[in-house]
Amino acid sequence: MGSTTEYQALLPTLDSHSRIPDLSSEAIEDFLDQRKVPLRWWHRLVLWESRLLWSLSGASIVVSIFNFMLSFVTQMFCGHLGAVELAGASIANVGIQGLAYGIMLGMASAVQTVCGQAYGAKQYSAMGIICQRAIVLHLGAAVLLTFLYWFSGPVLLAIGQAEDIAAQGQIFAHGLIPQIYAFAISCPMQRFLQAQNIVNPLAYMAALTLSLSWWLLVILNWLYIVLSPNCKDTWTGLSISAFKGIWPYFKLTVASAVMLCLEIWYSQGMVLISGLLPSPTISLDSISICMNYLNWDMQFMLGLAAATSVRVSNELGAGHPKVAKFSVFVVNGTSLIISVIFSILVLSFKVGLSKLFTTDTEVIEAVSDLTPLLAISVLLNGVQPILSGVAIGSGWQAVVAYVNLTTYYIIGLPIGCVLGFKTSLGVAGIWWGIIIGVLFQTITLIILTARTNWDAEVQKTAKRLEDSARESLESVANV
Repeated sequence: MGSTTEYQALLPTLDSHSRIPDLSSEAIEDFLDQRKVPLRWWHRLVLWESRLLWSLSGASIVVSIFNFMLSFVTQMFCGHLGAVELAGASIANVGIQGLAYGIMLGMASAVQTVCGQAYGAKQYSAMGIICQRAIVLHLGAAVLLTFLYWFSGPVLLAIGQAEDIAAQGQIFAHGLIPQIYAFAISCPMQRFLQAQNIVNPLAYMAALTLSLSWWLLVILNWLYIVLSPNCKDTWTGLSISAFKGIWPYFKLTVASAVMLCLEIWYSQGMVLISGLLPSPTISLDSISICMNYLNWDMQFMLGLAAATSVRVSNELGAGHPKVAKFSVFVVNGTSLIISVIFSILVLSFKVGLSKLFTTDTEVIEAVSDLTPLLAISVLLNGVQPILSGVAIGSGWQAVVAYVNLTTYYIIGLPIGCVLGFKTSLGVAGIWWGIIIGVLFQTITLIILTARTNWDAEVQKTAKRLEDSARESLESVANV
């Protein structure tokens, strides 16, 4: 708990803002736990949490944007080559790379959970082993996914895509094979650093990848982890222990992968389905252009979600349930404000959005028709990814996986297919299915979060870390 000096500094009328940034989580936890907070103090506590939130998420957002720019700019160039080329690149990006990235990102969320909670509990020595264990599993997944990339043409044909679009998609997918191995190593490294609140170096490294590719990011991440004094306690060198006790971590990884894959593949699956509509080129081009802009918003939300995951996992690991709950409150308010701004921008520039990608008048008109749905999706993104970040930070991946399966694939997907193929809505009907599924998932996550017993979550975290520490010691003893 916080020191007496820190606690007493918070109890007066708080006329001075300068004292708040110096307070520790322990002092805030004591205050939230023992007193009813007067209304005039809330905005200062919000400023305290916002400072921590943006110090974590600012660089993460930059990293996400720079990484996304690689895909965004590539698809822009493909669009100016022709409508079929844009459709092929979109289908490969969504159907092949999206599937692979869903697996990798899902697996990496386990690193956020375990490393974040270990860092909050100051069990630093276990974190390097967790990172290595994750890289081993990610590389194994990359080897298996290589076959999907190589045979992407037949795969796309098998799910009903047009032959010319599948052929262009295969060409695009073959060029992406080296990237999946870089991503397999980079993704756990980034989560390892984020769990320690080390985010600014990631922004500098990610900026360089625009010209020097993903492998440079892997090398720089590795060198920083090995050489930086900030990681001296959490990275103690390569160890055979990374291969020991891998089964419990593998189970959490599977739950994490299933949770995020069901989420990521849902919207991407709808894009694939749009390729089965009449005029598949126009349908694919219009929905993929809108999805690119939705992904711009997602980069901000993913950065905030990553920060939320770190904040929640760190505070739970440190035994601060009230601060963890308060962090969830602040980040949701912040993300909603950002999403409202983005929704207004989408509606204001609905014609100009498509002109970066194409000069085809039919595609431009189709994109304009979809922008109201895009604005609704952007608004929903103000809550849904953040709550997923809370789930990752708390280790709820298995529960949320069932929520995603139900709301997306039992409710949203069938509705989207019916509206898309059985009515005149077409691609708009498919998007309505996306919105309905996300809405139900968001409502469910709000209920789960609102009903969370944060004191019980602290106890679960302590037990998880105790079990992990015991397994690590047993592994070292057996070497």
